[in-house]
Amino acid sequence: MNPRTLERSAVLPATPDAVWEVIGDFGALADWHPHVPPSALEDGGAPDAPGTVRVFTVDGRAVARERLLDRDAAARSYRYALLDPVPLPVHAYVATLAVHPHPDGAEVRWSASYRSTDDVVPRVEAVFGDGTYGTGLAALRARFTSSR
Repeated sequence: MNPRTLERSAVLPATPDAVWEVIGDFGALADWHPHVPPSALEDGGAPDAPGTVRVFTVDGRAVARERLLDRDAAARSYRYALLDPVPLPVHAYVATLAVHPHPDGAEVRWSASYRSTDDVVPRVEAVFGDGTYGTGLAALRARFTSSR
């Protein structure tokens, strides 16, 4: 198992605060991401409390679980870890979703570090990098471009 990183980013024509208002709620990913199933917070967890677990379900079956590791509203970022069930053979997968000021508005960076074998990297890039991160960033770009 080797350490790996993954990152996708997008510059949006909006203020960082406006973008954070949309993406900053750990429990509301499906509200803005078109390909993520609805999620619920386990055990009544708060969307801004480290340790809260969100569970994504399809037909009543948990397909993914993620634990909020930390959230910094002032820095407009949160970090989370993948829990079982993990859809790909990766270990120690920790992702960060962050909004930064940019001369053209706001830059959203969605990144992760993880451990895997070499043969898994193309699937991680396709599933998480393009499928999850890329699709979510494209939806944000469309949302903020159409609201201008």
